[in-house]
Amino acid sequence: MESQLKDLHSTHDDASASSAADYHIQELEKKFAAYVRNDVYGAMGRGELPLKEKFLLGVALVTLLPLRIIFGMTILVVYYLICRICTLFSAPNREEEQDDYAHLGGWRRAVIVQSGRFLSRSLLFVVGFYWINETRKDSTCTQENSKKEGTHLSEEQESPGAIVSNHVSYFDILYHMSSSFPSFVAKRSVAKIPLVGLISKCLGCVYVQRESKSSDFKGVAGVVTDRVHEAHQNNSAPMMMLFPEGTTTNGDYLLPFKTGAFLAGAPVVPVILRYPYQRFSPAWDTITGVRHVVLLLCQFVNHMEVIHLPIYHPSQQEKDDPKQYANNVRRLMATEGNLILSDIGLAEKRIYHAALNGNNRLPSVLHQKDD
Repeated sequence: MESQLKDLHSTHDDASASSAADYHIQELEKKFAAYVRNDVYGAMGRGELPLKEKFLLGVALVTLLPLRIIFGMTILVVYYLICRICTLFSAPNREEEQDDYAHLGGWRRAVIVQSGRFLSRSLLFVVGFYWINETRKDSTCTQENSKKEGTHLSEEQESPGAIVSNHVSYFDILYHMSSSFPSFVAKRSVAKIPLVGLISKCLGCVYVQRESKSSDFKGVAGVVTDRVHEAHQNNSAPMMMLFPEGTTTNGDYLLPFKTGAFLAGAPVVPVILRYPYQRFSPAWDTITGVRHVVLLLCQFVNHMEVIHLPIYHPSQQEKDDPKQYANNVRRLMATEGNLILSDIGLAEKRIYHAALNGNNRLPSVLHQKDD
């Protein structure tokens, strides 16, 4: 009898603990809605799948996945070889502790850019983005929204210095490579990855190197500002592509913007990316990289929608106040892209990730956030 009572108490305790955990996860999902996955596969891509989805996934794992990996790797190797040939006997630019080939001119640069754009689009096609729905809005459409939002859109004919985009998936990078082949900000370790390293140098990536302690090191913000200035003043210089949110979301929200893209006071081109889905969301929010890649490659068709807004020319007040400039562009993008403004960031994303991974300390962290 005593053993039965103990088992009953144990079962009750387990149920109570499970209910408490579920409650805290639900509370976190309300707080951190920008990172919540709403697709069939659920949080972390580990939800219970219906029978039909299991069947489709099983078929794709043995047919679609290997084919896409083979074709994808072939495209990557081909482009690497093109970059290797074009950079033969050329020294990389090593100013400001950077290391890139974006300064190349003539036929070498033309081949790198044109083949890069074509092969990037080819890779998107291979992984299921067969059609990309692109909308280019003119200034007359966005002027009305900018007036409502209190922002400033000028009709001045100045060259932009940067492209700013919301960040949803690593496929954002491939799309922008296929569209305009800009330079990105990347971790220093990217430059050492086989195949990808050389390609990133040909893109002219600005590498993050936090370990540098040299007194003459400008830092990422300084290098990015110089690059934005250069692209603004020189049409032949590659534009910077920046994701001012600093991390990815589930695609329905827009996080606060960092000011790096706006410090130069140069015009920017806002671009909005959306990934409509029915089964698996291409958004890389709360799911591990390998699992996300595998599940996405097993989806027969992936969808992407892109909205190109007109060049945003800052007012003098916005040039003097990069934070205001960033906030105004953010509000405009949220209005035009039908995105929800959120005030959370990377720290909250880590809290939500820890909760999904079963970190027992999350309830106390959650209450600290409330305080």
